[in-house]
Amino acid sequence: MFYRRIWKSNLVGAFFQPVLYLLGIGLGVGALVDQGPNSAAVLDGFSYFAFYSSALIATMAMFTASQEALWPTMDGFQWSHAYRAMTSTPIAPRDVATGLTIFYAAKTTVGAIGVAVVLAFFDETRSWGLIGAVPAGVLTGLAFAVPLAAWTSSRTTPDSFPPILRFIIIPMFLFGGAFYPIEQLPDWLEPVAWVTPLWHGVELARGSILQTLPEGRGLLHVGVLCAYIVLGWMACVVTFERRLNP
Repeated sequence: MFYRRIWKSNLVGAFFQPVLYLLGIGLGVGALVDQGPNSAAVLDGFSYFAFYSSALIATMAMFTASQEALWPTMDGFQWSHAYRAMTSTPIAPRDVATGLTIFYAAKTTVGAIGVAVVLAFFDETRSWGLIGAVPAGVLTGLAFAVPLAAWTSSRTTPDSFPPILRFIIIPMFLFGGAFYPIEQLPDWLEPVAWVTPLWHGVELARGSILQTLPEGRGLLHVGVLCAYIVLGWMACVVTFERRLNP
């Protein structure tokens, strides 16, 4: 009921923020990258704008969902005690975890649609694949939000949240394949990127938009993201029950 009052601001933010990224990095940095003699070979024949912008749905979903799973989720446990009020009714902690998962998906969907609308204005990213990229972004967001919600429910202070953003989320953003193919990473770091949910989300969204994703590989990316979500939800059930049923 609360989100029904503010979802429009979420959509507006999801529209304007990717515009800034596209202008600053997609067009600005992209103009320099495309001048390189090997850029077309490294980027599979695509311009840097198309390569980078097709990853935006996944990266924006990661940031939106991750932040929602930290401070706002802690509010329900520690400050407003909303979740304890919920479980004073027949609602169980498992139901709270499930409801939060649905809310994360809803908020990430609004943001992903906003990014897709922006990408539809550009010839290089305007394709029917944008429709498939939206659920790819939602899966990416959930793959971060649900495990982080399990962590949040076990904390009494937000002291660990800035380090999570600084040392986990930002490095994934930089090394998860959004800015360049992970084949450009050192050999020892490339396998690390393979197991991150962001790389799978980026590959899924980019492959859908640019229509370069083999079917088998797409199913692999979906499977990995779903594994993060399911395991994260199972962890949420355990940690929510411990927190709300002391």
